[in-house]
Amino acid sequence: MKPAKNILQPENRPLKTAVLVMDECNTLSFAAAVDPMRAANRLAGRAAFDWDYISATAEAPMLTSGLTVPSTPLARLDHCDLLIVVAGFQLARHATPSLLAGLRRIASTGTTIAGIDGGPWLMAEAGLLDGHAATTHWEDLENFSARFPDIHCRTDRFTLSEGRLTSGGATPAIEMMLHIIGARHGHGFAARVAGLFLYDGSQAPVRPQSRLGHHRHNALTAKANAIMEAALDEPKPLAEIAEVLGTSPRSLQQQFRLRLNTTPQDHYLQLRLAEARRLVTDTDLPLMEVAMATGFASQSSFARAFRTAHGTSARELRQESTVPSLRHSTHTVAHPPAQASTTTHH
Repeated sequence: MKPAKNILQPENRPLKTAVLVMDECNTLSFAAAVDPMRAANRLAGRAAFDWDYISATAEAPMLTSGLTVPSTPLARLDHCDLLIVVAGFQLARHATPSLLAGLRRIASTGTTIAGIDGGPWLMAEAGLLDGHAATTHWEDLENFSARFPDIHCRTDRFTLSEGRLTSGGATPAIEMMLHIIGARHGHGFAARVAGLFLYDGSQAPVRPQSRLGHHRHNALTAKANAIMEAALDEPKPLAEIAEVLGTSPRSLQQQFRLRLNTTPQDHYLQLRLAEARRLVTDTDLPLMEVAMATGFASQSSFARAFRTAHGTSARELRQESTVPSLRHSTHTVAHPPAQASTTTHH
């Protein structure tokens, strides 16, 4: 296998990119990969990126919004500088021997491979992340780490490793693309691209994901958030969190008020209840186990907190959730046939 060429360095040549779009991927994740490239081309007045849409099979992929993407089969892709794998649901169904072999074939040419949302799972199944730092969507990090022990799993919003990039979802994917743009064309230019989307977040990779999606964290509250998310089942006292961070409970209280307009205690509770909602809707765990997994000592205290936060009981919400989580499901969905074609964008 050829070593991957470093695409994260100044270069005016268009970055030849292939966007591998899987069935059932989210439209926002797809746009997060493509629109920063389009915006960069617009601002540069030339082709900073030159990309094609690629499909796993001869049929055009359909996004969760119902949109289909005209594309060329992966089998016909010879080479590119960057292959971006955009995936969402149905990952077990997508991880076919032919797809995984195709990913390994492209990687063997020295292509940098990037994954968005479910993309890192497919990269990992192909063995392309062994020995690398990687991330995926926070919902799947625990299972991802257990399934792929040779990967250095991180909670970062996106990760960079030699010849490999991974992102935890749509917004981190924008940050990842802005990072690529900044490395190749300067961070001032990347900031102008970000401005087109009114995006004013950080483009630094070392920033943790959060269940609550806050972008106003500072270094202290982000570290406190990470400690909280790692201990949802056995909540840590505020004094212990402050001691680990080398600060006082009062200072931590002040920072949460200033940055997030809440208290550390309420933030911690909302993290636990957000995870409880996910476990109720996306798993079949007994409700008592959901309560224990999110740090509630009794079913009654869990029930009261859950109803206050979500306006319904956990049991009622589970009954209403008629569509199961499909992120790793083997359930298949039939789509009408679509024509496959090649589309190149400048």
